[in-house]
Amino acid sequence: MSSPDPQVRAARNHSTPAPGRGPVVAVTGAATGVGDLLVRRLAASDEIKKVIAIDERRGEVPEAHWHVLDVRDPAIAEKLRGADVVVHLALDLDLESDPAARTAYNVRGTQTVLTAAAAAGVHRVVLCTSAMVYGALDDNDVPLSEDAELKATAEATGVGDLLEIERLARRAPRAHPGLNVTVLRPAVLVGGTDTALTRYFESPRLLVVAGSRPTWQFCHVEDLVTALEYAVLERVEGELAVGCDGWLEQEEVEELSGIRRMELPSAVALGAAARLHRIGLTPSPAGDLAYTMHPWVVSVSRLHDAGWRPRWTNEEVLAALLEEVEGRHTVAGRRLGRKDATAAGAAGATVALLGTAALVRRARKARRRI
Repeated sequence: MSSPDPQVRAARNHSTPAPGRGPVVAVTGAATGVGDLLVRRLAASDEIKKVIAIDERRGEVPEAHWHVLDVRDPAIAEKLRGADVVVHLALDLDLESDPAARTAYNVRGTQTVLTAAAAAGVHRVVLCTSAMVYGALDDNDVPLSEDAELKATAEATGVGDLLEIERLARRAPRAHPGLNVTVLRPAVLVGGTDTALTRYFESPRLLVVAGSRPTWQFCHVEDLVTALEYAVLERVEGELAVGCDGWLEQEEVEELSGIRRMELPSAVALGAAARLHRIGLTPSPAGDLAYTMHPWVVSVSRLHDAGWRPRWTNEEVLAALLEEVEGRHTVAGRRLGRKDATAAGAAGATVALLGTAALVRRARKARRRI
């Protein structure tokens, strides 16, 4: 059966139901971050009948109906009863989290929510992963199609968890007939976030691996929230990328940010990153570097076809990110104190990158002598 014309579909999707006649929406991870922003938006919308908010602590949106529990608790099924849509945002992608505990929370939590939603009669679950699942490869198309193969590996922070969530999303409709699963994949997410990619802009110099061709596409959290709302209201479905239109080349990023580059051979950069992570001095594994080396820009055509447009441009999001990280100092993914940051700036970023391990070892020896 042929699909309706995109303009007709968009017009149909934008018809506004009477107040209180829309879906009942449950949001996990509702007390902070993207979850908090989404709950606020949905609670204020005439297109939403009711918002059920779930987190391990109560949030600050009194219009929502709050349930305090861990998303891995099977009791969540009862809390989801009566919901039409579940948006699952309870993920731990903190750089400082223990990797095994992070994976246990992310994967088990998603499994439990999908199973509980099906048991409760929910007809749609919306998941949020990242465009990182496409992988950052030197031969990637620019931009990648949303249907492109997921070629990422588990070598970057949290990406292994996101790939497993993607697999769960594809299996769930087969295991639970009648359950629709929509997956949103934002580009570099900015706005109250702390990731290896946002920390990249906290460095005294922007590391560029010789011979690489970085490209940058951002997604402001406000745009992610409106895209999630589109999924809640069934204006889009399937697997969709979310981000600003177009992308920035590395040279444009350097010009806009005013931060100069340091260029290192691939073997030096990757080797240093791997060693520092292996001995526990930096939170970022060497795999995170790939996303600053190779393109992973994505098309956002499916959202565009439904009438969605980002409010933010790449240039505006980069400016917001630089304002947000002002005063923070990071080298090789490791936050430095003011004294260390001053030394790093004076020594130059290359020396700082390669000297971080020595600096921390000296600090450890000094503590032992006390």
